[in-house]
Amino acid sequence: MSFAANASKVAKVTAVFWLMKIIATTLGEVGADALTQQEQLGYILGIAVCAAPFVLLVIAQILAKKFYPLLYWGVMVAMTTLGTAVADHLTRDLGIGYLGGTLILVSAVLLSLALWRFVLGSVAVETVASPKAEAFYWATILFSQTLGTALGDWVAAAPDDDPPGLDLGFLGGAALFGGALLVIALLYFATSVSRVLLFWAAFVLTRPLGATLGDFLDKSHAQGGLAIDRWLASGILAAVLLALVLFLPRRAQGGEAAERGVPEGQPQEA
Repeated sequence: MSFAANASKVAKVTAVFWLMKIIATTLGEVGADALTQQEQLGYILGIAVCAAPFVLLVIAQILAKKFYPLLYWGVMVAMTTLGTAVADHLTRDLGIGYLGGTLILVSAVLLSLALWRFVLGSVAVETVASPKAEAFYWATILFSQTLGTALGDWVAAAPDDDPPGLDLGFLGGAALFGGALLVIALLYFATSVSRVLLFWAAFVLTRPLGATLGDFLDKSHAQGGLAIDRWLASGILAAVLLALVLFLPRRAQGGEAAERGVPEGQPQEA
């Protein structure tokens, strides 16, 4: 079946997409912490609570006949919330540590991308126009969202924390990941480096940026945060994201590329 036969149901990659991605990942980080820490559900029960809406939303997204912005971003938030709880369980409860969790999850992201490319021939977002491609897309995102929590925590945590980290703090970590994203943007505009590679590098790095920003909002003053109530922060972030979804025009990715059947498409806007 050609790409033209199925309309893409993933968001078009624009500057606003990246802004919404950072807000969604920050919301997922704070929301998961609200459930597992503020409400003291713990990570196992928190994972169960987060998994239910995630499963329902991702099934609805894959079965949908066209692009629904609210559904797409709902999946993104639910996936980030679940990924945060899973990462915290792996790195803290299971004793793997932030570095160990980061290495495991980096391997999972790379394996998912490799398998996706082997099966379908491309990991470009413009080619996500079939249920199989979309399943790979969301699986890769789930691993990357989970990775972001472990990586962000590793960079921000102090050496004497349990688990230990690199001691950059929340703002230092945000500056590090923000700087890396700036480098990727410069490579996008100034070089011919693979747009597919740059997209996935940016996609992965926006997650730990959101994780460090989320922790900065809700962690205690003693930990270097603003100590904002997690439910309050979650509500504000959700309201901003919802406003962007409802009031800005949101289009599906890959319209022109899909019509041409381009197997190695590039993000058309950034």
